[in-house]
Amino acid sequence: MSTRKAGEGDALPIESKDDLLSVFERGSKPAERWRIGTEHEKFVYRTTDHRAPSYDEQGGIRDLLMAMTRFGWEPVEENGYVIALAGDDGNVSLEPAGQFELSGAPLENLHQTCAETGRHLKQVQEVGKELGLGFLGLGMWPDKRRDELPIMPKGRYNIMLRHMPRVGSLGLDMMLRTCTIQTNLDYASEADMVKKFRVSLALQPLATALFANSPFTEGKPNGFLSYRSHIWTDTDAARTGMLPFVFEDGFGFERWADYILDVPMYFAVRGGKYVDLAGQDFRAFMDGKLTALPGERATLGDWNDHISTAFPEVRLKSYLEMRGADGGPWNRICALPAFWVGLLYDDIALDAAWDAVKHWTIADHRRIREEVPKLGLQAKGPRGRTFQQLGKEVLAIAEAGLTRRARLNSSGDSEAIFLAPLFEIVESGKTPAERLLEAYHGRWAGDLSRIYAEESF
Repeated sequence: MSTRKAGEGDALPIESKDDLLSVFERGSKPAERWRIGTEHEKFVYRTTDHRAPSYDEQGGIRDLLMAMTRFGWEPVEENGYVIALAGDDGNVSLEPAGQFELSGAPLENLHQTCAETGRHLKQVQEVGKELGLGFLGLGMWPDKRRDELPIMPKGRYNIMLRHMPRVGSLGLDMMLRTCTIQTNLDYASEADMVKKFRVSLALQPLATALFANSPFTEGKPNGFLSYRSHIWTDTDAARTGMLPFVFEDGFGFERWADYILDVPMYFAVRGGKYVDLAGQDFRAFMDGKLTALPGERATLGDWNDHISTAFPEVRLKSYLEMRGADGGPWNRICALPAFWVGLLYDDIALDAAWDAVKHWTIADHRRIREEVPKLGLQAKGPRGRTFQQLGKEVLAIAEAGLTRRARLNSSGDSEAIFLAPLFEIVESGKTPAERLLEAYHGRWAGDLSRIYAEESF
């Protein structure tokens, strides 16, 4: 969850639906201006006992943030607490239980993306060594109960922590116990957005399978390969899911805005403070009819905040967010944007990817979404093909797309080199989670503490 930033025009009241749509319309840009944004989270732990550090303790999360300023990061405060960092490589922010996130800068190619990731990981490793902190690359805490985890001092999280148990049984797990890798990509027009949204939403379960990396809960196997993905099925049905309307005729900016308007609110920010509006109606806010903010009408800043509180598998802001992957190691942080850039930033690849999924029905999408967190690459598409087979086809499409993009590094390599970990996964048919389970039942002999040595950055 990114740190709130004020934007130009945020204070302007919303006068019409055109104002709502303008956020998405401004995202349209020619291909030469398309960029790649990558976000990745990791769990922070004490190297002595694997405990999750609190914000305030000596050598804890606050000290970690402040130590990072030696690399040129500028502190971002909320109510006197440093809760994020801003710099040339984007923003560093905190998830609710102290998961440490880099929201990278918008970059032109994947070589830059992987270099940015490398810089960040080198920085946190240097500071972590001094503070006695390690960083774990998984999709879910493998051994922590909710009550063992700290809470970060961010206003929106307090509201969400109160609201989550009202609307689902696993929302607190989503907030406190999961980590993800995400990719943010651009579109040329409304029509281009629609096509990219449909392709990426249909194939999000494939990304979930390829990156499945959360098979343990509280020290034992949980029966899933991506429990992080399963958690989203019982977090809050009003703001999550596969969104069947995306595949219907007439989908576009306006239909997306209608969906966001239907999402119940969490909050509004006034005077730097978060006002609890959980469950209230954004349309009533636009009309100045919220009892908590009498007479106040929603602004464009409120609209941007509200958009950020919907959590479907793919989310539209002024760009498209791919949200289906578990957290993982350095090479898979580079692989996720490579996967999606290869499919979505080349017209031939985009057409080929759509051809692979355009016959899927809404029932197919729902079944696949339900099965993949458990079955991974052995889940089957509507024609009986396994996701391992689909993965080989789709990765070949992505590889060809990246090759045609012809963004080369100093050695003459295209961006396709970053797909290598995913090709290895589909060739073996084993997700990262299945390799962890093999280690747990094999050489670890049930000692899950060994995961810290093998899966840390």
